[in-house]
Amino acid sequence: MSQGPLAGKVGVVFGVANKRSIAWHIAKAWKQAGATLLFNYQGERLKENVEELVSEFGADTFLQPCDVGSDEQISEFFGKVREVTPKIDMMLHSVAFAPKEALGGGFLSTTRDAFRTAHDISAYSLIGLAREAVPLMTDGGSIVAMSYYGAVKVVPHYNVMGVAKAALEASTRYLAYDLGSKKIRVNCISAGPMNTLAARGVSGLGIMIKHYEDYAPLGRTCTGEELGQTGVFLASDGGSGITGQVIYVDGGYEIMGISIKES
Repeated sequence: MSQGPLAGKVGVVFGVANKRSIAWHIAKAWKQAGATLLFNYQGERLKENVEELVSEFGADTFLQPCDVGSDEQISEFFGKVREVTPKIDMMLHSVAFAPKEALGGGFLSTTRDAFRTAHDISAYSLIGLAREAVPLMTDGGSIVAMSYYGAVKVVPHYNVMGVAKAALEASTRYLAYDLGSKKIRVNCISAGPMNTLAARGVSGLGIMIKHYEDYAPLGRTCTGEELGQTGVFLASDGGSGITGQVIYVDGGYEIMGISIKES
């Protein structure tokens, strides 16, 4: 039996799409730390991919459909969770979406529908998932959401997703306040740019990654393994005094006030 920092804990993971997904890196780290994990998949198109990945953890690994844009599906998903475990200890929200046409050009052209969709899937879903997860966190717990620097500074072409991530970060603070008395902590990890399926929908991803290599103090963006270990820390006793925070895992880029390339 594993004796890692998450031994005996149960976690629910939302957002695995393929092996590049940040959610998958964190899930692997949680598993290696001793946790038992339950997964969702978003629609039949992704089912086979996610099924193949989570089978690494055993053929009987919990995997159920859940569209986080549907309160009914969220409720049904957690109903199935209750059939297999009386409690959970942690939840990962690594879910974001905006229509592709809203992630290029100018922010001024954002449509009402694109704005509504981006906020519903990328920010409100954290609240909807937490509402169902909290009653199962009977011994306290940790909720971790994924954000990006575009929530606080302008990143060209990130557009409405940056505004939605800002709403996500504010939501973690309000949830942290609401849930502190239940010993449930809520935090964000703000990752540097990575070549994930979601990130490839943003124009100029390669330029962003190169910019971090040129100007971040560590001379690079983050790795999936580093995000995984941060996820373990926030879910473990090591992070027991941390809530309502945004933890930057980005090679130090966030601290820079001006970018000057040394000769």
